Amino acid sequence: MSSGTGDGTVRKVVVTGATGNAGTSVVRALAGDPGVERVVGLARRVPDLAPEGTTWVAADLASETTDLAAVFDGADAVVHLAWAFQPTHDPVVTWRTNVLGSLRVFEAVAAAGVPALVHASSVGAYAPGPAGRAVDESWPTHGWPDAAYCREKSYLERVLDTFERDHPEIRVVRMRPAFLFKRGSASEQRRIFGGRLLPGQVARPGLLPFVPDMPGLRAQALHTDDAAEAYRLAVRTEVRGAFNLAADPPLDAALLGEMFGARPLRVPRPLVRSAVAAAWRLRLLPASPHLFDAVLRLPLLDCTRARVELGWRPQRTATEVLREFLEGFRAGAGEATPPLRGHKVRGFRVRRGRVRPRRTGRVR
Repeated sequence: MSSGTGDGTVRKVVVTGATGNAGTSVVRALAGDPGVERVVGLARRVPDLAPEGTTWVAADLASETTDLAAVFDGADAVVHLAWAFQPTHDPVVTWRTNVLGSLRVFEAVAAAGVPALVHASSVGAYAPGPAGRAVDESWPTHGWPDAAYCREKSYLERVLDTFERDHPEIRVVRMRPAFLFKRGSASEQRRIFGGRLLPGQVARPGLLPFVPDMPGLRAQALHTDDAAEAYRLAVRTEVRGAFNLAADPPLDAALLGEMFGARPLRVPRPLVRSAVAAAWRLRLLPASPHLFDAVLRLPLLDCTRARVELGWRPQRTATEVLREFLEGFRAGAGEATPPLRGHKVRGFRVRRGRVRPRRTGRVR
């Protein structure tokens, strides 16, 4: 039985960060559920996207000008997805948005008497994992303290520990997904992690001579729509606690080499880390070397609890997810929201021994 009316219908669900990679998929999943009457999407900029039964509210969670408790009034659940990855050079800014903004959301949930809070945590909240085996939801959520993303996700896990103690009447669910990808997120994720100068052709099979093979280069991926289904199930069922979300198989250098038509080449991790750090200091690469360190230490996720208690299974393999994303990356794919706007990536062509940029345009 879900929160809401006596017949199991959910009257109102509020989704923060509703225009991003996860948010657009979660809004669609909830709007497509006949048992959900109304979805309210919160975002800093209202999009053109308009699924049936969805309304939008412009709100900046880092600002105190929005009365979140008023927006949450009458909601049966709040799904908190809002997150800022940038600027990595100024972690005070991301702390203000991600941590202080989340605190405002949690406080407003309690003030408005919302019976359920579904929070987007992450595999990044976990402490470095053991070699050779996956971890369940009992693994420590200490994160990798040097990376702002992990530090912030971990801190909010501690906040929710206290929140659950102080508000036992509120059903709290923590989703801990692996890396989320879909075709429509390709342009946004390129801007966040690779930068605007990264050419789309780099994702073309056969272009790269090799893929780096380093200790720890093994991660899991999940299609964002599959993650959204888990969020929908968490809203519609009386579950509590944390859930790992990931698809098989884990992605490693051998699999990436097969996808790119390139051979894995063993590369010293300090060499790659130094290159990432130099590019980040020069502001040529948005992703920080601290996040690079964290990624190589992430645990693999055991998703048994999500399968058993939520009845959730991903519909796409991690290989299918990555192929779809890379196709979107090459095409400059996006969606009709400000964060996900598409933009073709400047590519390169060789003519008479010289490399020249190709002219490309924005994808609407």
